[in-house]
Amino acid sequence: MQGIAQLAVEEALRAGADYADARIQRLACEELTMQDGSLVRADAPEDFGLGVRVLKDGAWGFAAAPGTHKDLAEVAPGLARRAVKTGRDLGRLRTKPVQLAPLEGQVGEWSTPVEEDPFAVSLEEKLGLMKQADESMQGRDEIVSRVVNLSLRREEQWQASSEGSQLHQVLVRSGGGLAATASAHGVVERRSYPASFSGNFMAGGFEVVRAMDLPANGGRMRDEAADLCSAPLCPEGPHTLILGGSQLCLQIHESVGHPTELDRVLGHEVDLAGASFATRNHLGNLEYGSSLVNLQADSTLPGGLDTRGWDDDCVPSGSWPIVKEGVFKGYQTNREVAGAVDESTSRGCSRAESWYDPPIVRITNLSLQPGKMSFDEMVANTEDGAIFADSVRTWSIDQRRVNFQFTCEVAREVQGGRLGRLLRRPTYQGNTTSFWGSCDAICSAEHFHLWGVANCGKGNPMQVAEMTHGAAPARFRGVQFIQ
Repeated sequence: MQGIAQLAVEEALRAGADYADARIQRLACEELTMQDGSLVRADAPEDFGLGVRVLKDGAWGFAAAPGTHKDLAEVAPGLARRAVKTGRDLGRLRTKPVQLAPLEGQVGEWSTPVEEDPFAVSLEEKLGLMKQADESMQGRDEIVSRVVNLSLRREEQWQASSEGSQLHQVLVRSGGGLAATASAHGVVERRSYPASFSGNFMAGGFEVVRAMDLPANGGRMRDEAADLCSAPLCPEGPHTLILGGSQLCLQIHESVGHPTELDRVLGHEVDLAGASFATRNHLGNLEYGSSLVNLQADSTLPGGLDTRGWDDDCVPSGSWPIVKEGVFKGYQTNREVAGAVDESTSRGCSRAESWYDPPIVRITNLSLQPGKMSFDEMVANTEDGAIFADSVRTWSIDQRRVNFQFTCEVAREVQGGRLGRLLRRPTYQGNTTSFWGSCDAICSAEHFHLWGVANCGKGNPMQVAEMTHGAAPARFRGVQFIQ
């Protein structure tokens, strides 16, 4: 495969490319869904193809095709020539030439650490685990739907570039979850574990799924879903808010991750989910949050869904601050946009969904760094009437990532230094910098957990990418709730 990728690069150079890279991807997935005890989805899609990207006269050209090993060897030269022609044609229309940040050729291999190959676990064992999880949600008349998911992914990639890069990577991630939906008194409520929208996902093998212990948590989700149908609505007005890690994951993703993708700031990406308020004049001086808020980008994070050796520009993975002690410090960049903030190297945030997509700037693993307080201490030191909320239900955020609204699956009221009665449909609103500025406590490392986002959409045509946001529960003052 490496030879085919190199062949495509060499043919592109012969056809007149100023720069060329080629990426071969083999993707295997397994998706299992059980609903009310019956298997309703059992997919095992595979995909295999080659994408060739070139620069010609300051413009990008791209061409791609699926195929087997033999097919790709035959079509690689033609794809390379087609990519060069596309770049040449587009070069006549460009207003500003693409300039890449410098990079020495990279050579190496990288693989996700895996304890138990998820694709080697028998289907019978997987279905048995799912059946146990389904049965754990039975036992309450209010439950009208029980869903269990397992999702596995293995991506193998070969890359070559005209700068001398020769890279081979194998990326594996596993995950799953369960959800119980209840209906009573004209109310429908859902509880999900470990997180909403099919569960949680981490880089690794089937050990990730086993560690979730889905059957041991189904009963709790069943009871909470049923009890929420009789719970009062979360009260309106300003309240102190303690956010659980699962909800903080999406809060980080939407209000920090996307607005710090530099292509959005530059106006390259405004089609899907808007641009960004975090413009270049704010870099280094914007108070993004309180002094407790430290958000670190890290594509080397163990267990992260975007943890790898190199990105799709062949840039090595790394770690850098996005927000440090509350101050906006950095963007997520690729080689094309790094120079716009006077950085000599890319941050390594270039990724494509598949072989048939050109890479674009994507959020990498981005985590809220833990503080020093235990969860029990945080709750004990919080006034009566404060709200603990977790697990997203619905959300929205404006096109510049300034104003947002989130509704969670569950809330509890703080009373007497403990989590008290259940509250239904907590819905809070905020302004990004004001919200993060109101953070006055973050739980310690023992409460820090990785939360995987496996469905992040961006671009037109839309591409889906995966990344991780680590977080421990955190407290925010004066947050506005609505009903």
